[in-house]
Amino acid sequence: MSFRGEESGSEDGRGSDLKKPFLHTGSWYRMAGTMGSRQSSMMNSSTYAIRDSAISVVLCTLIVALGPIQFGFTGGYSSPTQDGIIADLNLSLSEFSIFGSLSNVGAMVGAIASGQIAEYIGRKGSLMIASIPNIIGWLAISFARDSSFLYMGRLLAGFGVGVISYTVPVYIAEISPQNLRGALGSVNQLSVTTGILMAYLLGMFIRWRMLAVIGILPCTVLIPALFFIPESPRWLAKMGMTEDFEASLQVLRGFDTDISAEVNEIKRSVASSTRRTAIRFTQLKQKRYSLPLMIGIGLLVLQQLTGINGILFYASNIFKSAGLTNGDLPTFGLGVIQVLATGVTTWLLDRAGRRILLIVSSVVMSLSLLLVSVAFFLEGTFSADSNSFHIMSILSLVGLVGYVIGFSLGMGAIPWIIMSEILPVNIKSLAGSVATLANWLTSFIVTMSANLLLNWSTGGTFAIYTVVSALTLVFVIIWVPETKGRTLEEIQWSFR
Repeated sequence: MSFRGEESGSEDGRGSDLKKPFLHTGSWYRMAGTMGSRQSSMMNSSTYAIRDSAISVVLCTLIVALGPIQFGFTGGYSSPTQDGIIADLNLSLSEFSIFGSLSNVGAMVGAIASGQIAEYIGRKGSLMIASIPNIIGWLAISFARDSSFLYMGRLLAGFGVGVISYTVPVYIAEISPQNLRGALGSVNQLSVTTGILMAYLLGMFIRWRMLAVIGILPCTVLIPALFFIPESPRWLAKMGMTEDFEASLQVLRGFDTDISAEVNEIKRSVASSTRRTAIRFTQLKQKRYSLPLMIGIGLLVLQQLTGINGILFYASNIFKSAGLTNGDLPTFGLGVIQVLATGVTTWLLDRAGRRILLIVSSVVMSLSLLLVSVAFFLEGTFSADSNSFHIMSILSLVGLVGYVIGFSLGMGAIPWIIMSEILPVNIKSLAGSVATLANWLTSFIVTMSANLLLNWSTGGTFAIYTVVSALTLVFVIIWVPETKGRTLEEIQWSFR
């Protein structure tokens, strides 16, 4: 698929009316003849409505946040539905474990494709493509009569999630002004945790089939909503769609805002890279590419190696190991804490900065995991009815809560934000796919190994996660730059 300057140039008569970006999702979307006239009429009416309501970058962010809500809902679905699915479909525990892990497999495939999809049909087009397998996947799960439909649905939903996990943070970073980019970027992780919490909460009251039907809703709403927000101006600029690029940026910044300085800066950045030259893996060895790629991949891999998905996936069992008879309510409480802590991060990011929050996050996580590890080691030396055993149980729960708070303060949201900020525009599709794939592959390994490690030694498992968190602190201090208050172009020029 090609994107040529002539395509936009043929529409010069309409180039200045600020209408095209609202429905523009790539050249594949344009239609001719009578259908084109009908679309034009729809565009006119929707544009006036949008102008009247003064659409802003915040509204665009909230609309695309439906994607990560779907992401979180997919991740949280398997926890409250395990008993119901196993009973209704006569699955073994190992068969259900396969069902749970298949979303990671699908997400890895989606991650491989995500960069190229977002590159060739745009960020909005990419989200539309991701929504379709998500919807089909949830329908397959809800109507499943055996494991084959269940597995197929989980794979499809996972594929959509893999594309969403790359595209949404990139889109938000590319549309946001520098003074709001951190706060708006953290909405991605806030939405993921909200989706997880919704799955936990609704799963306590709703059967698994109906819960799968509810899983369709975020993407069902997202698809039509995408027609009323502009495409990423930086992607449009890279594709040579100058008029669409300036119109999109004007809509995002407000019709009365002077965007000339930002337009010139984006044009200079795009001009410095060759738009139609493919970047090869061998070129990633250059410092201007290798350093941001190492930082982006490093943060996303370390995010998972600290054990967050393994701990959340098996939270109920961990709470039972700590002495609680019912693990579901504490797990839900952990989800609430995660949402609240991520909300605090949203407020802090553009005030404190990314780097300092990552350092604080790593320190809190390391200390909390150390507390949990020591508590579980000592717990085994006391009898179950002794006061010392109960004290150790309380300390392990305090450590788990502290770990989730620490993770949510930095390592949850910021690696995705950093990845979307530091990757140069001409390698973003390739490098972003590699970074996202690395994150999902690590998540798969951690999730699959967590249960084995916990059966081996609960204290030992948390000791391993403690060491990784300490290494994360070292990595952040040595390598991760501060990106607060800088434009994407300034950040990327700093690596040259």
